[in-house]
Amino acid sequence: MLELDGQRLSLARIAAVASGQESVSLSNSARQRVEKSRLIVEKIVAEGRTVYGVNTGFGRLSDVRIDSTELRALQLNLVRSHACGLGPPLSITEARAMLLLRANVLALGYSGCRAALIEKLIEMLERGVTPVIPEKGSVGASGDLAPLAHLAQPVIGEGEVFFDGQRLASAEALARAQIEPLELEVKEGIALLNGTQATGAVGGLALWRAERVARVADVAGAMTLEALKGTPAAFDERIHAARPHRGQIEVATHLRELLQDSQIRDSHLENDPRVQDAYSLRCMPQVHGTVRDALRHAREIVEIESGSATDNPLVFADTGDVISGGNFHGAPLALAFDYAAMALTDLMSITERRIDRLVNPDANENLPPFLTSHPGSASGFMMMQIVAAALLNEAKVLAHPASIDNIPTDGGKEDHVSMGMTAATKLRSIVELSEMMTAIELICGAEGLEYRAPLQPGKGVKQAYEVVRRDVPRLTIDRSMSNEIEMVATSIRAGEFDSLT
Repeated sequence: MLELDGQRLSLARIAAVASGQESVSLSNSARQRVEKSRLIVEKIVAEGRTVYGVNTGFGRLSDVRIDSTELRALQLNLVRSHACGLGPPLSITEARAMLLLRANVLALGYSGCRAALIEKLIEMLERGVTPVIPEKGSVGASGDLAPLAHLAQPVIGEGEVFFDGQRLASAEALARAQIEPLELEVKEGIALLNGTQATGAVGGLALWRAERVARVADVAGAMTLEALKGTPAAFDERIHAARPHRGQIEVATHLRELLQDSQIRDSHLENDPRVQDAYSLRCMPQVHGTVRDALRHAREIVEIESGSATDNPLVFADTGDVISGGNFHGAPLALAFDYAAMALTDLMSITERRIDRLVNPDANENLPPFLTSHPGSASGFMMMQIVAAALLNEAKVLAHPASIDNIPTDGGKEDHVSMGMTAATKLRSIVELSEMMTAIELICGAEGLEYRAPLQPGKGVKQAYEVVRRDVPRLTIDRSMSNEIEMVATSIRAGEFDSLT
């Protein structure tokens, strides 16, 4: 059971709740903080003070004072008017991550909402009522307004949800789940809508997958090295101690472990005419390691954001101050996800070069052309590199940073926005391409190892070979490889190579 207290949440914890593997509740300390903050809002209303988001319009309309008789309607209209997202809905895991993250930041007690609102989000999580949230429509400031409005709709019994394997009207699903809709009180609409939780959920879960595929890339690279009869000399611990970047050291260590006890290496240790391998083999620690460091930095940003107050205005219960600021701006996440996207694209680039070396007869003399024993009459794995090139091209286009763009919105009031949601969805697409690219290298590497038999590769590489061979038999005659690539990519996503990483 995860007790929400506004604490930082690890990517692993977010993924566990999003996938339904962990339950959630609200801590007593958080409930007390939230109620204390709520009293400040109620005092403001009682005294008739003018405070943004409590009794004013929103954005460009912030100068409009709202009559006390319309304060509830103000919050309701905010949710309804902002729920205009477009495109395919987020996955159920992504929408559940949004629910979790929104509930957690509200639990910090800076938003002035009731504890009942947070409890409602948690109740939806626990009973499997998941908002239908279109993925397009957020510019990432004042937060993810459109996606969060769609998250808020089911709270009040409107919009649509996924429930019990169906897409239903929220009112029907809530009734089935025995959840009562909530009538929003003063400031609770804006408390739900201001924030970066759509960007954080989509990008955070993509990052969780990205870190996994980056580790599997070491496995695939080690397999290629063995198939090409490369040398692990460049992974010597002393080399990397002389340039002590954390990721570089980690990858070199990982490669040494994967290649331990290799009979293939022993077979050409004394009589290898090559002084050094190509960069795509020799520089795996430097390139893969830098990718790890970039993803680690992005993870730190996501985890900080998971326990950060991103509402506006913020209510400081200890002093009674209510202050407008800009914590809803998605710049930290947007830049981090753009950085991660570029890093992962570079990982795909070096992976594609290794795939080419495995199949290209001009790039190696140790393996048959295109890994087929019947070159000419059979094309073997020729298309594997061509498909890899197509995947890489798509990733390169997607890696163009979203965060450097700016289109002022809301009549110029919001004159600099982050485009964080675009950065998050692009990262998600690049992760999927990277999983497929890594699957191709694993399949080609496994095929290359067949030509080294009966010599055995390093113990980690051998285990990876066996995982690949569960879904992909040796190529004896040409066949379509599409489904097999997808199966290995699914194995990567499911963590079936994790014991090697």
